[in-house]
Amino acid sequence: MSILTQTREIVMLNLRSIPERLAPSLVIVIGIAGVVGVLVALLSMSTGLKQTLGGNGRDDQAVITRGGSQGELSSFLAIASMTLIKQDRAIARGSDGLPLAAGELIVITEVPRPGQSTGANVTLRGVEPTSFRLRPDFTLVEGRRFRPGVQEIIVGDGAARQFEGLAIGNQLRFRGGTWTIVGHFRSGDAYDSELWTDRDTLQSAFGRAGVSSLLAQLRSANDVEPMKARLVADPQLDVDVRSQRDYYSGQSEGLTSVIGFLATIVAVIMALGATFGALNTMYSAVSARTREIGTLRALGFGALPVVASVMAESLLLSLCGGVLGAVIAYLAFNGYAVSTLGGGFTQVAFQFAVTPGLVLLGVTLALGIGFIGGLAPAIRAARIPVTEALRAG
Repeated sequence: MSILTQTREIVMLNLRSIPERLAPSLVIVIGIAGVVGVLVALLSMSTGLKQTLGGNGRDDQAVITRGGSQGELSSFLAIASMTLIKQDRAIARGSDGLPLAAGELIVITEVPRPGQSTGANVTLRGVEPTSFRLRPDFTLVEGRRFRPGVQEIIVGDGAARQFEGLAIGNQLRFRGGTWTIVGHFRSGDAYDSELWTDRDTLQSAFGRAGVSSLLAQLRSANDVEPMKARLVADPQLDVDVRSQRDYYSGQSEGLTSVIGFLATIVAVIMALGATFGALNTMYSAVSARTREIGTLRALGFGALPVVASVMAESLLLSLCGGVLGAVIAYLAFNGYAVSTLGGGFTQVAFQFAVTPGLVLLGVTLALGIGFIGGLAPAIRAARIPVTEALRAG
């Protein structure tokens, strides 16, 4: 009988006997499912946040802020600086011949949290008409846009879901004035966590003479660095220029790195426990099958088929655990909406994202645990002397 035939027969025999060891087998499956479920859930939070803050950024748009600022909230550009930047030759022009660039103002406001007495900091962004043209994914899902010169607000879909009092028709109090919510919008990125209003109205209400940043549509993605070199070298300006993708990726990098690090630490600790559980279970399975293994060896089955049979059982149980954990994480967390403190100390609403890549990572980890947990018991099974194995039991 060939090695391949021996391997096939003994592997099938071993797998068919798993129901007889159901309880110990479930220890492996449930333990690994827990490891994979926790890892995928934690990383799905990091992935969802990264997608919200940086995943939809564009390479052919530039965000210009004050030099050295950490974000829009700590940035300030004077109106004269904004006007000068808009004349740069890298900025595209619309059909009316005007630059496709918009100066925008950021302030922090507070809105109620569901079921809490304290409020949450939310970004209130003052925009100009060109701002809408620069965001092709912007969609007004309900109500209407605000009117220039009037204290009216439109609310991002993410903020409307996460915070109270943001329904259309409600009024908010900012700086002694009453602002009416007239619409809800969706953009599919970090802007969904914001409130928008007319920039000039916001400047007047909050006493701001400039803007926080300038968003510009470039003629080409290759124009970012040349434009940066020109603006940084201009003695009249003190600015930083980044592509929109780079800017928002930088805003999320710190938080997503922390989440990824914590997920790795938790996964390693749990994986060690699951590995020892797999080792114990597979050693027990080998002990229970000692006489069977001895009989097969006496009939001429080699050591390699014995190793393969034990490894096949360990890997199959691990695969079941990995798939179970990934499915549980997907059903429980994919699309789950939360908010967290983002850049500028404002709340960012986002959704957990269980991607195919995370599922593959979880299943790979499960198979790794199964391989390590089954290898030593498999080698032991192959080394049991035939005479000793036949006397067992």
